[in-house]
Amino acid sequence: MIQSAKPRKQRFFRFNAPMHVRQHFAHSHIDDSLKAKLNIKKNSVEVRKGDTVKIMSGSARGTTGKVTSVNLRTGKIYLDSLTKKNAKGKEFGRPVGANNVYIIDMDLSDKIRAAKLKVQVVAKKKEEPKPKKEAAPTAGQEKAEAAAERVAEHTKDLMSKAVMKETATG
Repeated sequence: MIQSAKPRKQRFFRFNAPMHVRQHFAHSHIDDSLKAKLNIKKNSVEVRKGDTVKIMSGSARGTTGKVTSVNLRTGKIYLDSLTKKNAKGKEFGRPVGANNVYIIDMDLSDKIRAAKLKVQVVAKKKEEPKPKKEAAPTAGQEKAEAAAERVAEHTKDLMSKAVMKETATG
């Protein structure tokens, strides 16, 4: 990606990078225990909404929280546990750099993400719906059933006539 060693050119590249390249700027390391549990070979993956992360550096070091949003344009993430109040008392999210956190727990509800990481997602078994009590058929349903029976009888007659013709000619 960045081919130059000059800081000026590196900053220029990051500032002017297109969005598909900026996705790589929002990657974070994975906790070793999570890596072992999910049997993941990669050291870092992209941070997504729903992941649980722990802050490694800065004034909020050691804080854990769930990711509420990821801003690819700035490369920052927002946590539910890290908020700030303005002068009127309204709380809003405080941004943290994606490179300053590591992922403790991943949201693998997205099948595509799980497939990329080659992780087996254990799907929750859906309860089988209880059989509904059959209600008495309505007049429209009775007419439809009668018509279906007539069509079945008609096709059966046609098939028997075709078989009789074949045996007579052959």
